[in-house]
Amino acid sequence: MRKLVFRRLKKSRYLYLMIAPVVIWYLVFCYAPMFGLVIAFKEYDMYEGIAKSPFIGLLQFKNFFSSIYFWRLIRNTFLISFYGLIFGFPAPIILALMFNELKDGRFKKITQTISYLPHFISTVIIVGMFTTFLAPETGLINNIIELLGGQRIYFLSEPRYFRSLYIILDIWRSVGWGSIIYLAALSNVETELYEACVIDGGGYWRQLFHITLPGIAPTVVIMLILRIGQLMTVGYETIILMYSPSTYETGDVISTYVYRVGLIDSNYSFSSAVGMFNSIISMTLLVCANSISKRFGETSLW
Repeated sequence: MRKLVFRRLKKSRYLYLMIAPVVIWYLVFCYAPMFGLVIAFKEYDMYEGIAKSPFIGLLQFKNFFSSIYFWRLIRNTFLISFYGLIFGFPAPIILALMFNELKDGRFKKITQTISYLPHFISTVIIVGMFTTFLAPETGLINNIIELLGGQRIYFLSEPRYFRSLYIILDIWRSVGWGSIIYLAALSNVETELYEACVIDGGGYWRQLFHITLPGIAPTVVIMLILRIGQLMTVGYETIILMYSPSTYETGDVISTYVYRVGLIDSNYSFSSAVGMFNSIISMTLLVCANSISKRFGETSLW
């Protein structure tokens, strides 16, 4: 057995050498730091270190569950993620279907490039541009509102607008990049199926619902499972740049709370417990979504 393994390693040594940097990166920056999660069960003291810090069990989790911010964080995190799932998940699929219908190759390449650009721009710059557009005194959106006879709105200071603005910004930044995988799936749909449908008298909508969508269904299901697994995970970078104490009511999520408590207040044990709780919920959602997909369909992650 050992000889067989060694022979296979030697035969594919260059392939293993190619993936070695990626494996090392994940081991060093993703798996090795997981040892630090033990501080969620301790009263961490940076002078004593992780090993010598006193063990307190589930006290940090109990403190979080009894916190006045618990339900607000759960509600905001779930609602923002849920709105992102409802409005953000179909957006790249729709965009990919629109790109697929373009016959002018030059125009298609230009529009695709334009849709990809926000993905490569820094989050700070993207939020800065968004803030400029929404500025109450000089912003383009407020200028249009005033031109139409309305009153200027302080969008980023109003809690009721925060979730919608975040979803719009997230879609703007990710829709073009997200459409790539669906365009790749569309390219694998056999053209003979469309020709046969046309011969049978099928129009655009019949081709869409009977050929195109079933052809990319496995890809959509896989991406949906992964998205559900991230339902309680909202990136803190964009929200931290957008929100303020006046919008904490609707904009404060678990990841931003972990950032404030852990890095600003230096309460490392408590923030680790909150982050671990969020990871457990995300893992549970991923396993459940995969199990449901596997039970009622043929597509699953494992």
